[in-house]
Amino acid sequence: MLEKVKTIAEHIKKTVSFNPEVGIILGSGLGGLVKEIEVTKELNYADIPGFPVSTVKGHGSKLIFGKLNGVNVVAMQGRFHYYEGYSMQEVILPVRVMKFLGIKTLILSNASGGVNPAYKVGDLMILDDHINLMGTNPLIGKNEDELGPRFPDMGEPYDKTLIEKAKKIATAHGFVCHTGVYAAVTGPTFETRAEYKYIKYIGADCVGMSTVPENIAARHMGLPVFAISIITDLGGSDHPEVITHEEVLKVANAAEQKMTVIIKELIKE
Repeated sequence: MLEKVKTIAEHIKKTVSFNPEVGIILGSGLGGLVKEIEVTKELNYADIPGFPVSTVKGHGSKLIFGKLNGVNVVAMQGRFHYYEGYSMQEVILPVRVMKFLGIKTLILSNASGGVNPAYKVGDLMILDDHINLMGTNPLIGKNEDELGPRFPDMGEPYDKTLIEKAKKIATAHGFVCHTGVYAAVTGPTFETRAEYKYIKYIGADCVGMSTVPENIAARHMGLPVFAISIITDLGGSDHPEVITHEEVLKVANAAEQKMTVIIKELIKE
């Protein structure tokens, strides 16, 4: 897998003369941030040899290179999920490729379901920890010592300095922005009532189907990570509303501008 990562990174470097400092992965319905990027080059995933292609509605399939608030960034307009049938190695491949492209920080976004009763649809939540309920780990298998240690520490999965800066940005703009714990499940089903209650009971504030594998891969390689969720639905009540992917996308699109402001200003700082 390491040689594949290097090969893909070398192909991209030959195609795009650009040195990104920050990598961004955009979640369901959150691809609009690319409108804020002064684009230097776009690459379709399908045109990158060995690169997966997103199959989920609300996810584009482009790698975007350009400047965001004066900073060189590479953004994934669409991520890959374990539930699409990709292996964990394929899910985290883009993070490793971005590391070899030169990024120094990784920013992740997602749409998630809130289980904290204080949360409302459309709120933002900055991740300060997570619980991996996916039943697997992207680092299972032979360790690539060139990437990181066999047993990486996960005591600080999300960078505290970036979290504090983002909280101040949100407060300055009057955004409702919580800080909490994200539980990662495989999907693609939304949770049952009992599962929502379990997720809340073990200490999570929201639940989603992504982000954690990418975070683990980044921390393995020593990359600081910032992650933010848009709460697109609420679970855990005795009379839950029916959740659809279309409704998730609708809420994500409506709240996206708030997330975009935080990411733009965070990158600038």
